[in-house]
Amino acid sequence: MTDTIVIPGYKAGTWTIDPTHSEVSFSVRHLAISKVKGKFEKFDATFVTGENPLDSKVTATAEVASVNTNESNRDNHLRTGDFFDAEQFPTMSFVSTGVRQVGEDYTVDGDLTIKGTTKQVSFTLELGGFGTDPYGNYKAGATATAVVKREDFGLTWNAPLETGGFLLGADVTITIDIQAVLQA
Repeated sequence: MTDTIVIPGYKAGTWTIDPTHSEVSFSVRHLAISKVKGKFEKFDATFVTGENPLDSKVTATAEVASVNTNESNRDNHLRTGDFFDAEQFPTMSFVSTGVRQVGEDYTVDGDLTIKGTTKQVSFTLELGGFGTDPYGNYKAGATATAVVKREDFGLTWNAPLETGGFLLGADVTITIDIQAVLQA
């Protein structure tokens, strides 16, 4: 039997993303010297929190055609079959399979699907807290982070550099900054 975790302000229920206060972003090493960052402009998620936080579930999707790295040529390339193949695979998704407490933070395990390939991924979850906004909505804030190998999801395009190495790194850091609203 698992002990129930007590988190100040925590409430069981169904929560939805507040898109104006949330972001799904990523970064990848570029030219082996810096990182390129991007985000997905269109995404959605639902969280069902249990009486015990460790019994909570999350489902999330992002429209890959909404990718934005602030460079239109790169964004268009990311939408092609070299990367996300947005026409054939219009969304990526995450479905949780479990929540674990790790020290003061939590880990959300689940299945991440990108470009038709599903892999087990663990997101480190840092709770920001809970509170009521000026309009009476009860909200939760958190940041979830995971590092994945892009090649594991069929995102294998790359180009060699004259100085050695490759244009793109293998690791992609996914960061999800969440503000969610408890549904009545």
